[in-house]
Amino acid sequence: MVFRRFVVVGRVAYISFGPHAGKLVAIVDVIDQNRTLVDGPCTRMRRQAMPFKCMQLTDFILKFPRSARQKYVREWAATRWAKKIDARERKTKMTDFDRFKVMKAKKMRNRIIKTEVKKLQRAALLKASPKKAAVAKAAIAAAAAAKAKVPAKKATGPGQKAAGQKAPAQKAAGQKAGYIVRPYLKTPAIIIIMIIIITRRH
Repeated sequence: MVFRRFVVVGRVAYISFGPHAGKLVAIVDVIDQNRTLVDGPCTRMRRQAMPFKCMQLTDFILKFPRSARQKYVREWAATRWAKKIDARERKTKMTDFDRFKVMKAKKMRNRIIKTEVKKLQRAALLKASPKKAAVAKAAIAAAAAAKAKVPAKKATGPGQKAAGQKAPAQKAAGQKAGYIVRPYLKTPAIIIIMIIIITRRH
């Protein structure tokens, strides 16, 4: 891997750790192989000596070797590196409730994306081949018809009967309450005797 960032006067550096971690400074002068003189007026950093191991060199180089101006700080804030650092800091400050809200928001976002992708796939399928479109429409119509044929279940109360339960057969016209005609009593002689007994009682 070829190094592209070198220590030069005017190079903007990011302080990765130490008492001034997270600030931007500009290299004003090189003291020796281990230290450099830095200055950062935009980040309220006074001119001082700082070791190289505390700094990470960025891609920005200032034309004026004195200090970093505010416009370079704005350019730095728009880079992916600065955004990752900001996201990491915000993540460490999150509470359990904040994490829960992020999880719910991600689930909602994924659900919306899936529904939109399915709509686009269905539209592309219908547009690509008419035969598949006809088959898909027929399948949708069959599913809707099958869903319409299924009867809805009704709640049955204590005095109500279910829809599938048959009602008891009505009594015959000549049959009176309290007298049940058994299957073995259906012969003519027995019927005549029963009629005589019933008429005598009344």
